[in-house]
Amino acid sequence: MYKTFTIDYHPRADKLADAVEKKANELAHEGYRVISFSVTNSAKAIILAERD
Repeated sequence: MYKTFTIDYHPRADKLADAVEKKANELAHEGYRVISFSVTNSAKAIILAERD
């Protein structure tokens, strides 16, 4: 099963990277595996994850 998650606006790349990493770790604890993520022009991120 696939699911998407969003990360709110972070105008600095280092802060966005920290937020993506934190969310990826949270998802791993919930049984998800991050497949991919993308950063939008509005400085938000979309994470694609799956769970078996």
